[in-house]
Amino acid sequence: MNIKTAKFVISNTDVAHCPVTDLPEYAFIGRSNVGKSTLINMITGVKGLAKTSSTPGKTQLINHFLINDNWFLVDLPGYGYATLSKEKKAKIELTITNYILKRKNLLCVFVLADSRHTVQRIDSEFMEWLATKQVPFVIVFTKADKLTKTKLMKGIEDYRAEMMKSWEELPPMYITSAVKSLGRTEILDLIEETNKGFKK
Repeated sequence: MNIKTAKFVISNTDVAHCPVTDLPEYAFIGRSNVGKSTLINMITGVKGLAKTSSTPGKTQLINHFLINDNWFLVDLPGYGYATLSKEKKAKIELTITNYILKRKNLLCVFVLADSRHTVQRIDSEFMEWLATKQVPFVIVFTKADKLTKTKLMKGIEDYRAEMMKSWEELPPMYITSAVKSLGRTEILDLIEETNKGFKK
């Protein structure tokens, strides 16, 4: 898939205010500081489309981007902010939950995980919740350029092995690097193929 246009549409905290549309959507989510905004900018090829920040927890809104005028890329609030109050964390969790369960055209959730770390409890719990709600998702490993190829592949295998202790079958996994544009083609191919089966 070639990205011809990528436009910011709206930011909000209420699923009721998301665009009224019959177009498919793909949501990106992950722990604070996992590199979500940077990955979105790499995938769309538009620098600065999703606002990046050195401060974890910058994205606390649902951000809709219209891609090629025929599908939405959705930047969801991150989770796992250590510095936020319980009240703020609960509000963000509710925003995420409402969006995922109420958006009819959501076809897949891209769950981001830092390739330098093993399975994080907060990630595994979120993925288990998606599975119980029968929400399709894939795992996207970020920041692959931070590791040597040997360490990267061992880390991914260790991640798979840890996941298999509690999963009968694992979702597709993608390795990405915003620096090297690694994984961009594979993710866009998945979206393009999924779009073909979407019925309005």
